Amino acid sequence: MEIFEQLDIWRLLAGLGIFLFGMYMLEESIRQLAGRAFKSLIRRYTGTRLRGIVAGAVSTSILQSSSAVSLMVLAFTGAGLMSLVNALAVMIGAMVGTTMTTWIVAVFGFKIKIEAFALPMIAAGGLSLVLLARSPRYVNLCKLLVAFGFLFHGLDFMKTSVEGLAAAIDIAALPDLGLWVYLLAGLLLTVIMQSSSATNAITLTMLFTGVVYFPAAGAMIIGANVGTTVTVLIASVGGIPVKKQAACGQLIYTTTTALVAYTVLPVLAWLVLDLLRFADNPVLGLALFHTLYNILGVLLFYPLIPRVTDFVRRWIPEPELRHLTRYITKTSPEVPEAAIEALRKETVNQARCSMDFIRMIYGIDPQGRTRGRSTYDDLERLHAEIFTFYAKIQAQQMEEEEARGLEPYIRASRSIMNAAKNLYEQNQDLDELRREDQAFMQDAWRLFLVRLQNIGELVDRIGEEPDVDHAALLQQSFTAVEEADKNFIRACAAEVANKRLREYEVTRLLMSNRLFTQSCRMLVLSLQSLNLAAVAPQEKSAGEAAAEE
Repeated sequence: MEIFEQLDIWRLLAGLGIFLFGMYMLEESIRQLAGRAFKSLIRRYTGTRLRGIVAGAVSTSILQSSSAVSLMVLAFTGAGLMSLVNALAVMIGAMVGTTMTTWIVAVFGFKIKIEAFALPMIAAGGLSLVLLARSPRYVNLCKLLVAFGFLFHGLDFMKTSVEGLAAAIDIAALPDLGLWVYLLAGLLLTVIMQSSSATNAITLTMLFTGVVYFPAAGAMIIGANVGTTVTVLIASVGGIPVKKQAACGQLIYTTTTALVAYTVLPVLAWLVLDLLRFADNPVLGLALFHTLYNILGVLLFYPLIPRVTDFVRRWIPEPELRHLTRYITKTSPEVPEAAIEALRKETVNQARCSMDFIRMIYGIDPQGRTRGRSTYDDLERLHAEIFTFYAKIQAQQMEEEEARGLEPYIRASRSIMNAAKNLYEQNQDLDELRREDQAFMQDAWRLFLVRLQNIGELVDRIGEEPDVDHAALLQQSFTAVEEADKNFIRACAAEVANKRLREYEVTRLLMSNRLFTQSCRMLVLSLQSLNLAAVAPQEKSAGEAAAEE
């Protein structure tokens, strides 16, 4: 207990808090300054495994956060913008990039008098933050300056807090706890603080002050590398399978390389301290160890990335794709007459599936059912399958009249998809009207839902009877869409005239109404086009019969 009295616990915790706050400010300011640039870098320069590793290392070196890069990669993977193989490559590269923080702390944090530059950085950045508050770019630059100041100032607090403890401890007299205890300590510290950089800074401080010896510090570095994966695992919980696959792939990489590095830790320590002669400067040696350990992991894991990808796909399989198609999967495109009719009915089915989905997300499923509980991805896949079937029909030998008859179907399918996309993206904006204090805003939201429900009932009616002539009903519905648009505009004008609606509010409502009306109009016109195609053959048959008489 007398030994631990030499430890200034509050100074240590304060230093840790200042360091973590500095890391947080550093990540945020850099992300604000160049967020789009790094997103573009990751998306554009990850076409191969090697380029993915380089992009991950460079991005993390600048962003100073492997977790930020890995979370960005999860988002891109979930959106289908990056393959699982390349995602794992970027995450592996991010582990190499995170060693930059260790080098910065090792080079500047222990060889230079920290107060000589940390306090001036905080002062200059803080004062400039007030004077240049109107410029977002300069604000983030000032925050960057303050962040570096806090980073090193917190490190100085941690270093001085353990100096007394280091003087009172005889490392040789300590019991041999085993390196695995230090590895576990590094892992737990990183999980608790959600920052491997903070754990590495603490480890460097303990090594510099003589609290731990080099192999123990190396074990803590290895543990910190494994611990940083926890953030990515948490982010993948509840996500789509490909996100979970990417997170598990990273976990496999970190644990595998950690086991290898832990096994050869004495060899790596000898290489750094004796062969490369860093025994007189163990702090820089630990930074080098951190880099060598991660590079070793990349070299070992690089050829295994495809196999690991296959393994996690088998371990966390993606659900079988549920086909929403009802007609085209049962019809061969080699028989144009049947295929064209199947395409028309499938496009009507697309309208039904789209309206089911839209009513579900808007919360207006009146009968408490939604066919198949489709997702927006399902709608996109259905549209793609319809277009693929259309292309296969076109490849067949057809009469010119039959070929012309295909065009209304594919235009209708495209318009239905466009309308569904607009209504899907508009859902959040319209739902915000419900939360407004103004009664007119709330009434507008309810009116939008009523108009949407009317379109849904129209689609249901035609979907149930795809071969019946609904021309009169469709014309009536189109007139209703146009009349609802005019009535809404008149109501907004009346509110403005009575000064119950402000200019920016009416602009918001009119733009929402314009997009909503456009979507409803596209749906009705698409159904009209499909209806004409349905009744045309019947009219032709009736004409031919009359001619024969």
